[in-house]
Amino acid sequence: MAEMPETSETAEAGGTPGAPGAYDSTGPIVLVGHGMVGQRFLEELVERGVTARRRVVVFCEEPRPAYDRVQLTSWFTGATAEDLNLLPEGFAERHGIELLIGDPVVSVDREARTVTSAAGVVREWGTLVLATGSYPFVPPVPGKDATGCFVYRTIEDLLAIEAYAKDSRTGVVVGGGLLGLEAAGALRGLGLEAHIVEFNDRLMAIQVDSGGGAALRRTVEGMGLTVHTGVAGKEITTDGEGRVTGLALSDGSTVDTDLVIFSAGVRPRDALARETGLEVGERGGVVVDTDCRTSDPAVFAIGECAKAVDGMVYGLVAPGYEMATAAARAIAGEDTGEGFTGADTSTKLKLLGVDVASFGDPHGRAADCLDVVYSDSRAGVYKKLVVGADGTLLGGVLVGDAESYGLLRPLVGSVPPAAPEQLVLPAGLAPPTALGPASLPDEAVVCSCHNVTKGAIRAAVADHECTTVPQVKACTRAGTGCGSCVKVLGQLVDAELESRGVTVDKGLCGCFAHTRQELYEIVLALRLTSYRELLDGHGRPEARGGEGCEVCKPTVASIIASLAPTIGAENHVLGGEQAALQDTNDHFLANLQKNGSYSVVPRIPGGEITPEKLIVIGEVARDFGLYTKITGGQRIDMFGARVDQLPMIWARLVEAGFESGHAYGKSLRTVKSCVGSTWCRYGVQDSVRMAIDLELRYRGLRSPHKLKSAVSGCARECAEAQSKDFGVIATSSGWNLYVGGNGGATPRHADLLAQDLSDAELIRLIDRFLMFYIRTADRLERTSVWLERIEGGLDHVRDVVVHDSLGICDELEALMAAHVAHYRDEWAATLDDPEKLGRFVSFVNAPEAPDPTVRFVPERDQVKPDLTILAGPELPVRTLEGSSR
Repeated sequence: MAEMPETSETAEAGGTPGAPGAYDSTGPIVLVGHGMVGQRFLEELVERGVTARRRVVVFCEEPRPAYDRVQLTSWFTGATAEDLNLLPEGFAERHGIELLIGDPVVSVDREARTVTSAAGVVREWGTLVLATGSYPFVPPVPGKDATGCFVYRTIEDLLAIEAYAKDSRTGVVVGGGLLGLEAAGALRGLGLEAHIVEFNDRLMAIQVDSGGGAALRRTVEGMGLTVHTGVAGKEITTDGEGRVTGLALSDGSTVDTDLVIFSAGVRPRDALARETGLEVGERGGVVVDTDCRTSDPAVFAIGECAKAVDGMVYGLVAPGYEMATAAARAIAGEDTGEGFTGADTSTKLKLLGVDVASFGDPHGRAADCLDVVYSDSRAGVYKKLVVGADGTLLGGVLVGDAESYGLLRPLVGSVPPAAPEQLVLPAGLAPPTALGPASLPDEAVVCSCHNVTKGAIRAAVADHECTTVPQVKACTRAGTGCGSCVKVLGQLVDAELESRGVTVDKGLCGCFAHTRQELYEIVLALRLTSYRELLDGHGRPEARGGEGCEVCKPTVASIIASLAPTIGAENHVLGGEQAALQDTNDHFLANLQKNGSYSVVPRIPGGEITPEKLIVIGEVARDFGLYTKITGGQRIDMFGARVDQLPMIWARLVEAGFESGHAYGKSLRTVKSCVGSTWCRYGVQDSVRMAIDLELRYRGLRSPHKLKSAVSGCARECAEAQSKDFGVIATSSGWNLYVGGNGGATPRHADLLAQDLSDAELIRLIDRFLMFYIRTADRLERTSVWLERIEGGLDHVRDVVVHDSLGICDELEALMAAHVAHYRDEWAATLDDPEKLGRFVSFVNAPEAPDPTVRFVPERDQVKPDLTILAGPELPVRTLEGSSR
């Protein structure tokens, strides 16, 4: 057993700290707690072969196995319990692990070496591992137990908040730390007006300094959240039924609210340790040595319930993983001399869509240290590096732009290869430097979640023949935690391969050695209008003369479509050769649904529609038996159309003045809007007019991925513009333009590109931004991913589209002008062309007959097609024929 730390702290309950018996290296291992750290501990046991020779029993308190608590807030953006699950399917069964779900341990008998669960289950142990984590701290505020008060810790907490918020208008989060900001973002996402109450003088006081806190506050308040700092909750007021009505603050003010979330920090869950007589710190936490053994050599404690030898109780997952590894080594009998002596507390997060990172000594506590600061309050960017007198990097804070975090954090403790003032400047202002993945020393920790060094990554490439990032992830675990190191990981893999003489293939697919960006430039420069020309002239030698593949054909089709007016190509996706290149949706100008039918979505710019047009949509849906749904993008979807019915439906809609909404294309979908200054008493600009202007300008614009936009008439942000690829928010002086926001697996808030713009300035910048994105993005790359991938990030994009640093803005504007001038509705153009109409048949050998096997069944009082193949003619068949006018 490693030496116990010297301490004067003693257990507060349960007798004298110490061991009632010697360590048993053969008996069962009982793990109490199955969170992120508990699951990592099990994986470490498996890796060392311990589960093959010792029985392992796990007690899990929650009603589900380990899940990713770091990504908890993604629950409110569509993530499911399955998405967050950390327990691989069949893991427990394969390794003989007994997993007891929803049954916490309530008592430990160290003399008998047994544990007893809430359900009365008793298990013997030779080794006991406590991974009980922490619990939320709720300040002793009068009224804290009222109906409408919650904590923010588990999926069950989130479910309760979500249900209660349906009948609420305002919510308050007590605590402005990491989880507090995430909780506030969740409330805003649920449609509530959100307030944050923080006792310290700034948000995220542990991670950032006063300058970073000020920048973060400005950005957060710009999103419509109200921040109260330097105050505490004094009392929660309630109505006659005990439901929350307000929060009185220590400065004498009151926030009227329906819901309160406490996120004021956590405390170690050490009650079992106290009750059984293990040594516990004066301020909590089970005291452990470098092997994570407690005062009883047969009992270990890992994660947030443990107090490490450096006196710290860590509330981050990365130190917990290191503790899990240390305990597993000791239990496996590995005498490596390594143990857990402390951990890097660096963090990089995206809170409310804002990048926030801190590393090393962010507050400059070292003697004679100096600060190097870059601050741009207009853009919400704050960067500070703390350096020693000899130039050694000691730490830093990054708010609003954390692009360099992955390279700066590993350099802590060394002298960077470039001057500190160069390292904080935006990409467009900083001179070329030697800072890059290649400059990191081999001992630099690239992945702090799993403690993976640059040397280990290089070894994965050199010794284990890993040639891709996924292979290196599987080999080293790097990049499988928070994911903040993945970009640097990819750069290191490519650099190592190239240093060994391996050519890194960055081509689009097996047909082209060029990237999408390079193909775009080739098509534009040579005015190529044919996929065949491009493939035969610029494809890989072995692909020339071939048919291409499912990757490059739609990609090239999109490039040609976006440049069609400029290069003189057919300006219709179904024209000529273009038709053969499209995927299923573009092939029929409609969205294929999971039951084989199609949806029809007419464009409704700005959500503005006349009663006459509403009537036409209703009549079309009724006559063709379509299921209708109003979307979040202010349009009406009609589901259940057969291929042969599409032209008949379009004819009715086009006659009424509708056109294609391009819901099927990698193109502009909608520009959502609030009612703006025309109707709303808070509106400061006409958001509906601007939304209509933008949607009509960019309709039909083909791009690497779908595009969504929104215009909000004031800072209350009812149109949710900051979750869009490009979003506009009205100010009293004009318009603020945000870019790079969207949903998906990793939702991202948009970043402020420019502010207080006139109508003409706004449209000019959007023109440039969209064409620069189309020109430089990868295949199927959303603007959010593109903005984070492109070298220099937002600063580079701003330099290009606002300041014209590359001198290409005239060209970008001309490309957009050509698109606008040559736009033609794809539905109407198809109806005017018999050749194009010929493809809209259910069966090519029976073009006039509808499919007789289609059966329609009612759903939600509407008729929806159920493409069930009927067993015989005796079954009833109902077909709905569409009529054409």
